[in-house]
Amino acid sequence: MEQPPRVLLADDQTLVRTGFRMILGADGIDVVGEASNGAEAVEVARRVRPDVVLMDIRMPEMDGLEATRRILAGPRPAEPVRAGGTPLPGEPRVVILTTFDLDRYVYAALSAGASGFLLKDVTPEHLVSAVRTGDALLAPAITRRLVQRFARHGGDTADLHRDLASLTPRELEVLGLLARGLSNAELAARLHLAETTVKTHVARVLAKLGLRDRVQAVIVAYETGLVSVGGHREAPESV
Repeated sequence: MEQPPRVLLADDQTLVRTGFRMILGADGIDVVGEASNGAEAVEVARRVRPDVVLMDIRMPEMDGLEATRRILAGPRPAEPVRAGGTPLPGEPRVVILTTFDLDRYVYAALSAGASGFLLKDVTPEHLVSAVRTGDALLAPAITRRLVQRFARHGGDTADLHRDLASLTPRELEVLGLLARGLSNAELAARLHLAETTVKTHVARVLAKLGLRDRVQAVIVAYETGLVSVGGHREAPESV
């Protein structure tokens, strides 16, 4: 059986950390560390090497955005971390959790290298799913604003090195729906497939395009013109 991810909780409110620990623990997910500020989160992350960091933004001493940058920079602090970059071996996924549904936090978090952004009113089921599988790591309410601001429309995409021709027609369809913010369960319902089959398609899309997670897949789908803010381009035939 696959081992559950090891989680670090970083939030300056003790009650919030306690609540998250209880939710995750009830599902068999081990919380291996806690931090009450960003500087402590960086120190604990380097010590316990978690698989996932649930990171608050507004914390004393160092905010969650700077802590995310430092955690993901790892042994290469001089190199900038950006969404779409190649993760370091053993690098954790950082999921930003906040009560503030503000655009500037979304873009700053993703630019810092975070794998997702969820509001603190997320349901326990969604939180557990995000930690365990990385599924639907963007709150649907912010997906549209994300791509409008973060993706480049009609620009030069040669530097992306993303050859969508390597995807099958079904994989292109899956990528397009991912860009609309659909979870694996929603994809399965839309495509009339088993959820395990959908997970296989998603994994193949990420592997073929050299992507770390679903967030990067969303950005690539818009950058390459597979989908647009106003509509959905017809998928080209795979060659």
